[in-house]
This record gives sequence, structure tokens and C-alpha cells, in this order.
Amino acid sequence: MHRNHPFYSIYYHGFARLAVAIPAVRIAEPAFNGERTRALARRAADEGAVVVLFPELGLSAYSNDDLFQQTTLLDAVEQALIDLAAATHDLNALLLVGAPLRHEGRLFNCAVALCSGQIVGVTPKSYLPNYREFYEKRHFAAARDAIGDTISVAGQRAPFGTNILYEAEAIPGLAVYVELCEDLWTPLPPSTFAALAGATVLCNLSASNITIGKADYRRALCLSQSARTIAAYLYSAAGLGESTTDLAWDGHALICENGELLAESRRFCDDEQIIFADVDLERLIQDRMRQTSFSDSIGDYRERLRAMRRITLPIKPPFVTDLRRTVARFPYVPDDPATRDERCYEAYNIQVHGLIQRMRSAGVTKVVIGVSGGLDSTQALIVAVRAMDRLGLSRQNVLAYTMPGFATSAQTHRNAQALMAALGVSAYEIDIRPSALQMLRDLGHPAGEGKPVYDVTFENVQAGERTSHLFRLANYHNAIVVGTGDLSELALGWCTYGVGDQMSHYNVNASVPKTLIQHLIRYVIRSGEFGGEVNKVLEEILATEISPELVPAADNNDDKPAQRTEEIIGPYDLQDFNLYYITRYGFRPSKVAFLAMHAWRDADRGSWPEGLPEHKRRAYDLPIILHWLRVFLYRFFQISQFKRSAMPNGPKVGSGGSLSPRGDWRAPSDASAAVWLAEIDRLIEDLKRQG
Repeated sequence: MHRNHPFYSIYYHGFARLAVAIPAVRIAEPAFNGERTRALARRAADEGAVVVLFPELGLSAYSNDDLFQQTTLLDAVEQALIDLAAATHDLNALLLVGAPLRHEGRLFNCAVALCSGQIVGVTPKSYLPNYREFYEKRHFAAARDAIGDTISVAGQRAPFGTNILYEAEAIPGLAVYVELCEDLWTPLPPSTFAALAGATVLCNLSASNITIGKADYRRALCLSQSARTIAAYLYSAAGLGESTTDLAWDGHALICENGELLAESRRFCDDEQIIFADVDLERLIQDRMRQTSFSDSIGDYRERLRAMRRITLPIKPPFVTDLRRTVARFPYVPDDPATRDERCYEAYNIQVHGLIQRMRSAGVTKVVIGVSGGLDSTQALIVAVRAMDRLGLSRQNVLAYTMPGFATSAQTHRNAQALMAALGVSAYEIDIRPSALQMLRDLGHPAGEGKPVYDVTFENVQAGERTSHLFRLANYHNAIVVGTGDLSELALGWCTYGVGDQMSHYNVNASVPKTLIQHLIRYVIRSGEFGGEVNKVLEEILATEISPELVPAADNNDDKPAQRTEEIIGPYDLQDFNLYYITRYGFRPSKVAFLAMHAWRDADRGSWPEGLPEHKRRAYDLPIILHWLRVFLYRFFQISQFKRSAMPNGPKVGSGGSLSPRGDWRAPSDASAAVWLAEIDRLIEDLKRQG
């Protein structure tokens, strides 16, 4: 396929490339500093960045002390600004540089915004540190001391103040606000109000000397501010060339997005640096729309927010195809082993404690569960056993039933029997074939007379017989039925409605996606809490092909499952990816496909979760991604919502959300998938026309 289609550009999908630069400086040499700023700005713009942030007082250097009171130096700074504006007039980017500027008979520590050769705005520092090693009030006035709202500088007249937003109309969602160093370290940073006024990119020009442990605190501040404001936060601290008379500098640069660190510089580097990240502006806006408390905060400060001035920038979206951010293949499964274990610990215990509370409130001491020998029922059985342990009850109170049908393989049958025995639960077997045959005969179905007609009725009769038995067993034993179906199956409608595997008294797996369930089981193995015999069985189950086991093999070979679920509804790797980005962020199908392309196109790129089998470490090309995404859209939006609207109770596990109609996902059962299918079909046809 040709790569010149807009689909391949990051800007087409709501991303913007942002850069933070750490130039070398010379103290009191604005001409040199301006030249280094120009060089790095051009490098950043050439790589597609539309915002380039530089350190505080970068044109003069920060550590000038009383040299700031020298007219010669201040004149040289203004000349450096003139030269920089002229030298960058052709750059398609907003440059944010630091300079000491004279205004109204005082000196202000300023962030100067340049675009297309013009000074488009000047932001003075709001809060001046005057404690310990800092004494900025010796030289500078604070923003609140200014009288007017414009400034004459470098031969130009520009807006002046802390209420300026820079917006690029051609790049939807790009609204930039600037603050300086100490402004972030205050109880109410100015950027907080700017975010409420619509700023999505918050930039901090800083000097910030380094002391032991300070970098961690800086990072935490930036991450926290980006999370609180649901914004990108860019930070640039002074580095190479600042005076070390009494202080040291580490050149710390950060790009954060809504609590996530996207890029970070090498500290104490001997060379100039630029860091880049592609910030997802659409994702930020989507999250703000969902966070009602964010909107409520806007109302609390309406008058202050109305005073914001908006400067329109002539920046155009460049055509950039290399996405500079990590797109996790498994959004529900962290790549980092330590983080993954922590998440699995939490998910597992949420499941266990959810079931414990339901048993207590229902006044029961027993549970009934169907065990197939597959992933989902295995995890649910482990949860049920651990719940009994926590309640101080016998594991025999878990009434576990394996219920072989017409297509149950010898492998899963062995798995189920071995797992029940190893865990020490009450293990039973009920052959559902006689009752299923009777149902088929009652229906007049050909399979009731032994004919190989394996349609959806044939499949659902088996699923219904299993669930019917489980509910009646629960009645008989004064127990509740523990459901086993997972989030991925609910999303795709891959479950039998009503008296089928869609229903239970309480479903511990309801908000756990298939890709995470595998790792929950691996976590249980690593924890060693059940011992070697259980772990051996769990390894066998993890290696078993995912299958509904409802249609017999054509060759009558029952050793392994005949059906392969992922050949029918798509690889769960991709479908969980689609589920996450469509339900969590409401992205267009084309954007989900773009993200999947970057995540999955190269099996050798990036890391894989520990323990994932080699045959699962596969790549998907764009046509395959689009095919299975279309399947997902049709199944999710068109044919399966009615199953979710009637789903049983179960605990929400992850921040990726659940599909409960009482919680994260509320949708009409009779909606149409037409608009989603039309969007992806247009893309497929466009790409085909281009070859």
C-alpha cells in the first residue's frame, strides 16, 4: 500500500508531535544562546514538531545573578530575540524561549512565544522563589505587578500576561499554555486554570538546579499536574553551560500525558538534547468530556477563565508517519513484569473479595461452578477456592462440575478432572449428551436423530443444558452459580444468552479480558500459593487451544478441540486491543486501526509479556487488522448489546472499564453499527484504490 494516504500521518489521527530542547548556553552571551536555540528549533521542526520548548531564561542563561541589572546584557537579549525571530520565520512551529525583558520600568522573567517570525505572546513568571538558593525577587517583578496587557519587545508589540492561550486551528485540540518553573511548585499552578479554559498542552520553562532526589520530585510534579489537568505537560530545565559557582544543573526534560511519562532526557548529558513525543490530543479531549468533575471545576472559575486570551497560530499539520510513542500491544496487560504482577495481584483479589461479599450477602456457604478445562473456568475456579480459604470454609464447598458434550476433547476433559482433583474441591461429572439429545428431539432437530447438522441451535442446546444443570444444582445445594465468561466474550457476543453461559448468579470474570486472564493464571503459578501439582495442570491449560467445543471434529478425533474460537471471531490479541480503544476512548475505527498497525506490524519490535508462548508472538499486517476490526465493530455495536444489557453482577476489575449496564457501558440493545462500519469501509476502499 502507498504510504502517502492521510491515514498514515499521526496528525490525521489527533496526535501532535511536541519537543523539549536543552541547548548549550553561555552565561551573558545571548547571541550564542540564540544561535543554539535556532539550531535546535530547526532540527525539531524538521522532524515534524509543532511546539518546541526551551529552558527558563535560556537566551541570557539563568545563573547571571546581578548581571541581569546590566543594560548591555538586556539589550543583547532583545537583539538575540530579533535575530531568532528572523531566522525562524519559515518554521512551522511554536517556539517557547526564556528571556529577561524590561517592561513598565521593571524586569520580568518571561516566556516568549515565537511563530512565523513573529513574537505572538509573552508570559511573565507568576511566582518568584526567594528562599534557600533562590533570590529572584532581587532582580525580577512578578506577573501580578504588571499593569498593561501588551509589551513592546524586539521591535514588536505583543500580548503580555499569564492569560494567553496559543491555538492552531488547523490542528484540532492543540491549545498551548505557558508557565515558568516555580509556578508549578505552588498549591494552585496557573496551568490548572489554563487547562480548565481549554489548554491541552502545558509548557514549563524551568532552570531548576539539581540536588539529590530533586529529579524524582520534579518528575512526580509533572506527572501529577498532567493527570490532574488531563493534559500534556512539557518541562525543560537548564543544563550544559550554567554557572556552577554554588549550584549544579542536570538538563532535565520531560513530556507527560495524563499521568503517563512519554519521554525523558538523559540527565547530566555533555551534549545538547531534544526529546520528542507524539501527544494524543484527541484522547485528552475525550477524557475531559467523560470526567464530569473536570467540567464542574470550570464552572467554579468561570470569570477567571473568561479572561483568557486566545492567539491563533498559522501552524499546519505536517505529514508525519513515524509514531513516536509506545503503543502497547496488550493495553490490559502491562509490559513491565513488576507492574504486571502488581496488577494481577489487584485483579485477583478484587475477584476474590467480590465473591466473598456476594456469598455473605446471599447467606450461602457453597458455590456451583462449571469447569471446562479452559482458561475462563480455570480462573473462576481458582477465585472460588481462594474465597473459601479466606472465609475459613472447606474447599469441598466448591461444587465443581465438568459436563462433557458432543465435542468435548480428551485434552480439556483431562484438564478439568486434574484441576478439580489438584485443588481439592468437590468434583463431579454430568454427561449432558442425553439431555441435549432429548432437547434436540423435542425440537425436531435433525441432530436429535443422529444427523450431523451442527448449526447454532445444536451449539446453544449444549450451552443451555450446562447452565440449566448448574442453576438447578445451586437450588438443590443452597448455593450460587459462579459465572466464568470474560469481558472479551461479552464484547463480541460470544456467549449463549439467557439459560446459557451468559448467565450466572455472580460472574467473577465479567470485566476481565481474555488477554489478562492468561496472565492472572500465570501470576497464580508464579506466586506458588497452590503448589506444584496445581501449577502443572495450569501450565497444561495455558497451552490448550481456545475453543467453545460445541461442534465435533469431522474426523471424529476428540483428542484436541476441533473448533478454534479465534478463527471465527478473530485473535483475542487484536479484539481486546479494539475493545480497549473503542470503549475506553471512543476513537474512530480508522484511529484504532492506525494504533494497531503500529503496535502489531512487527513481531520483533518491542517487548512481549513474560511467559507468552512463542506461537503467540505474532505480527498482523494492516489488511488483517482492518478485517478483524470490522468483525469487532459489527459484533459489538450491532448484535450483542442485548446480552450485555442483561448480564449478571460481577466486580469491575480494571481502569479499562467494564461492560455492565449498571456501570461503565450503557447502550441501547437495538442500535446500529452503520456509522462505524461506514467509516472503516471508506478507509478500506481508499487504501485499495491506492494499491
